Amino acid sequence: MRIVSLFSGAGGLDLGLRRARHEIVWANDIFLDAAATYKSNIGDHIDTRDICTVPSEEIPECDVVVGGFPCQGFSVANWGRTLEDPRNRLFGELVRVVHDKQPRYFVAENVKGLLSMDKGRALSVIEAAFEKASQLGYRVRHQLVNAADYGVPQLRMRVIIVGVRGDQPDFQIFPPPPTHADPSTARMLRLKPWVTVGDALEHFPEPENGRHIPNHENSQYKLRFNGHLGHRFVDPAKPAPTVTARGDDRGGVVVLHHPGNHRRMTARELAAVQSFPDDFVFSGTKTSAYRQIANAVPPLLGEAIGTMLAEAEAAGIARKAEAA
Repeated sequence: MRIVSLFSGAGGLDLGLRRARHEIVWANDIFLDAAATYKSNIGDHIDTRDICTVPSEEIPECDVVVGGFPCQGFSVANWGRTLEDPRNRLFGELVRVVHDKQPRYFVAENVKGLLSMDKGRALSVIEAAFEKASQLGYRVRHQLVNAADYGVPQLRMRVIIVGVRGDQPDFQIFPPPPTHADPSTARMLRLKPWVTVGDALEHFPEPENGRHIPNHENSQYKLRFNGHLGHRFVDPAKPAPTVTARGDDRGGVVVLHHPGNHRRMTARELAAVQSFPDDFVFSGTKTSAYRQIANAVPPLLGEAIGTMLAEAEAAGIARKAEAA
């Protein structure tokens, strides 16, 4: 299907959708380093204008609109989160594009904190806005998923919101069926065990021996282990904790410890924890690369979403054939 991608960042979601054989016809993000990464790894169809200034008629027609709209204002890490936070209002631009382009489906992604924000009122407001975005109506649902259940070596909880236009067949299965599970239940469920962070990173040499590897430079930050975010012991036998973009552009990005617990991860290693392939190179400074990676949707989760969309498309084709 033809997909328009908003708040695309470095392209983690889009990479996964492409793996599921969809076509990204237009993408948008104002973070120039992320756009440069996107352009060099995925394609030059990314637009860097502020989405608030892009007329809908300049956006291509599409079957699906996707967007991991900015989540900082929704995160439980932000104690001052409110619906009035201007970062939260950007979801309205996603609604605007859905309203004007009338895609058959849309997919939005956000942090777990969205479920509890304002005692659930924020999510209700968002879903109601999407439901009314078409005269045919959208059937809107949401689900909390764990990226580790799709082969990502990271315990990353995210809310997936999907919408199906009223004249389209519903998703055959939602959320996408897991491929992995906690090792204690994986065999019973006939799924693969979660991928551990130790396994995901074992093929990387230490940075001083891997200078030929792009984005494989670590900081000289002296580790602390006080239990706070970014200062926790990382168990190599489990998926990594959630990769976070907390911090600021002056170098305050919080980076996970390497599972050897002797240094922080390099951007290359952190990208692997997000399930980016090793040949996906990030543009900009080391700090910028860390931020791009942390803000991304894991490509393997994106691929699972893309497969779900493909199954819905196949069901629609079958229904048309039966009607003919």
